[in-house]
Amino acid sequence: MATLYTLQDKNKTKTYILMVVFVFLVLVVGYAVSYYYGSPIILFGAFVFAIIMNFVAYWKSDSVALALSGAKKAKEQEYAELHRVVENLAITAGLPKPKVYIINDPSPNAFATGRDPKHSAIAVTTGLLNILDRSELEGVLAHELSHIGNRDTLVMTVVVVLVGFLAIISDMFWRMGLFSSRDRKGNPILFFIAIFAIIIAPFIAKLIQLAISRKREYLADASGALLTRYPKGLASALEKIKKASIPMQRQSTAIAHLYISEPTQGNQKKGFLQKLALLFDTHPPIDKRIQILREMN
Repeated sequence: MATLYTLQDKNKTKTYILMVVFVFLVLVVGYAVSYYYGSPIILFGAFVFAIIMNFVAYWKSDSVALALSGAKKAKEQEYAELHRVVENLAITAGLPKPKVYIINDPSPNAFATGRDPKHSAIAVTTGLLNILDRSELEGVLAHELSHIGNRDTLVMTVVVVLVGFLAIISDMFWRMGLFSSRDRKGNPILFFIAIFAIIIAPFIAKLIQLAISRKREYLADASGALLTRYPKGLASALEKIKKASIPMQRQSTAIAHLYISEPTQGNQKKGFLQKLALLFDTHPPIDKRIQILREMN
């Protein structure tokens, strides 16, 4: 019978596999570009640029995410209860207390960021604080602390960087191939293979990003429930978030996957468009998450 611990191990294994496939895609595209143009320097340059981007993302991911969300530090005197809950949960989880931020937004939401537990932060919206009781707030904060403890915040930042970098080099090669192919005497078969890789790789990369994001959410739900020993608290919080259905006033696709709920919630589409939109959501269906939490003992 599956337990919270086996669920964590299973999701972590799948995530590692997805990450390996993701990096492989980047290398395939880079190799196709460099081989077709007969210039190893392209592959070397792409590799170096990717390392630099990952280095910057590692050290500055928390600052970037907080700036994009418009979060401000939560003063302890003004948000004493919030700080108290975060501190108690951090002690229970064996983690340093993360910095606490507030986002002035009526949409109920929250996210965690930081490269490791010692350099982490949790941001919650004013809308979330307004609608949740203590047990529900504990469930949400435990979910976010689980992201920190499981190193999800770093993993998700790296994935975003890889997606962006793959899109950049794909676009560069597409332009180079499109406008210079008539003048090239390279192998035409290789050219069409490379073009196919350039077109399909970013799409596959996006799907991988979504898959990793969704796995991380399920894992954080399970870990958060294990931390509080009260999965119904988080389930109730998610039900209230769904019912509120208010989109974030300040949205950024770069950090959408970090939030506990899709920041575009409330922008509902109907029929086929709704089903299509679900394929590209950064979060698993909230009803499915609630169901799993409700079934936990």
